[in-house]
Amino acid sequence: MTRKPYLDRRTLLRGLLASTGAAAAGPLLAACGGDDSGGGDADNAVTLGSQWSDPVPRDACAAVMAAYTEQTGIDVKINTMDHETFPKQLNSYLQGRPDDVFTWCAGYRSQFFADRGLLTPIDDVWDDIGANYSEALREQSRGLDGKHYFIPFYYYPWALFYRKSVFADHGYEIPTTFDDLTALCEQMSQDGLTPIAFADKDGWPAMGTFDILNLRINGYDFHNALMKGETAWTDPGVAAVFDTWRELLPYHQENALGRTWQEAAQALANKEAGMYMIGMFAGQQFDPSAREDLDFFAFPEIDPAIGTDALDAPIDGFLLSKDPRNDAGARDLLSFLASGEAQILYLQSDPNNIATAADADTSGYTPLQQKAAELIASARYISQFMDRDTRPDFASTVMVPALQEFLNNPNETDSLLRSIEEQKSVIFSG
Repeated sequence: MTRKPYLDRRTLLRGLLASTGAAAAGPLLAACGGDDSGGGDADNAVTLGSQWSDPVPRDACAAVMAAYTEQTGIDVKINTMDHETFPKQLNSYLQGRPDDVFTWCAGYRSQFFADRGLLTPIDDVWDDIGANYSEALREQSRGLDGKHYFIPFYYYPWALFYRKSVFADHGYEIPTTFDDLTALCEQMSQDGLTPIAFADKDGWPAMGTFDILNLRINGYDFHNALMKGETAWTDPGVAAVFDTWRELLPYHQENALGRTWQEAAQALANKEAGMYMIGMFAGQQFDPSAREDLDFFAFPEIDPAIGTDALDAPIDGFLLSKDPRNDAGARDLLSFLASGEAQILYLQSDPNNIATAADADTSGYTPLQQKAAELIASARYISQFMDRDTRPDFASTVMVPALQEFLNNPNETDSLLRSIEEQKSVIFSG
């Protein structure tokens, strides 16, 4: 593929930047630390708002931006913000003085902000990079108006992760049905393991469990309609999800609301827990020497009529804010980030995801990355994640407390589902 944006247009871009005198914008959110990457011309800087605050993705992002600066002479000023705080303040951030480019995700949560005029379309960038992406990824990058707003950078599957050595030592087999899974959990309990590591202190991890149970019990179309507000939360299909979840809860790590996902991942890494329903980023919590011991399997079948052909595989990437201070530089940076070169450079530091660009050289993928790519490729239906596939205000103000209430009191769901439906009706009609 010919990559015109950040190669052929480099000289033109520098001229544009010099003539506009673009300057870095001041961040609205408090940064986690000074992450300015390197060596370029500060007067021509592009500002990047990043929620990748954990050490592994933070350092990987810095490496990519440093490479861009080295190639172009254009500095990228990184404003790293706390991963958990960023989504809660994003609406205010975008309405204030946001950075030129910022990290975010595909799905309705990007479309929501685009629909409110808080993002800038990048159809001209897509004219250059479109051949480097599948139609499915291109579709995930469009707003409700059909314009392109998003640059897919990497994605990863949600699945049941485990340590191969633990399964080998105990003679465990990969479950293919829900009954197999509960039997495995029972055996793990008898062997002194916590069957399923679990955490929900930050509100979003439990959404992954809800999603996969809903996809396995009711199918993708039902799940998609529920996320869009088209299906009632009082539907019997939703009640069935919570009923099934209630069966699994005794096998989950206790006191989930007081634990972060990183702490739950440590239970898996330390061989205290047998499995963990989480995204591939769980590998960030493993020492490099132990990462080869990490493996996963797709959540097993619950209903044979539904099967296992759907999963959450969230896509992370970049968006252009409204009225960027350095519009030309930001678009050129986005073109670079759409390349396999940039994505593989990132994955060299954070091998817990897989690249989205077609020209990415995947020959250096770990076995886990290869397996993740195969799982996603084999899925017939892919959803983003509950807090990405529905309205952000509904996800944060209704579903986070509702799921936490369920975890605290799993035996009373009728009133909980009625409350969710009442709140949904108000929010989605607004």
